[in-house]
Amino acid sequence: MKSIAVFCGSSNGNDEVILRDSYNLGKILAEKNIKLVYGGSKLGLMGSVAKGALDHGGEVTGVIPDFLKTKEVVHPNLTALITTEDMHERKMKMHELSEGFIALPGGFGTFEELFEIVTWGQLGLHKNPIGLLNSNGYYDELIAILKTMVRKDLLKKENFDLLLIAEDIEELLKKMANFKPVAVPKWMNKNQT
Repeated sequence: MKSIAVFCGSSNGNDEVILRDSYNLGKILAEKNIKLVYGGSKLGLMGSVAKGALDHGGEVTGVIPDFLKTKEVVHPNLTALITTEDMHERKMKMHELSEGFIALPGGFGTFEELFEIVTWGQLGLHKNPIGLLNSNGYYDELIAILKTMVRKDLLKKENFDLLLIAEDIEELLKKMANFKPVAVPKWMNKNQT
């Protein structure tokens, strides 16, 4: 993988382990010469992952919708900044620029981005690996409900398995590097979404 989009919170939260993991993810991506694609903010976990990459010579592309592009929000030292008209175009551009995706902890926006990209993978609209960094157990309850969905036959096991889960960054990147996409129905195409 030459580029990974990272979805994460625009707040720091109150867990130092999560904040440290966000910085370390950026650092490790830079050390592996993997370009970071993210939401373009200098705030919160988003700013932390960008700082980790930039502090270690990484290439960082921010993608931000015009209505969020203010001097108080946009990271000033990015390799590249792409401005979009809206949130949907932002996600499309991040998808276009990335060969993999990682969700760090975050709120509603992070969940929305994660579930949309997993759904696109389920529908065969991309074949890229999707990682969930379960930093300090943040996603334990989400993982539990996803497993319940599988048990209740509301989520296919092969679709659950599209989500690569690890608590360690290096382990997650290894799982992503070894990812083999599952076959999807031949009748599904991009015009059906």
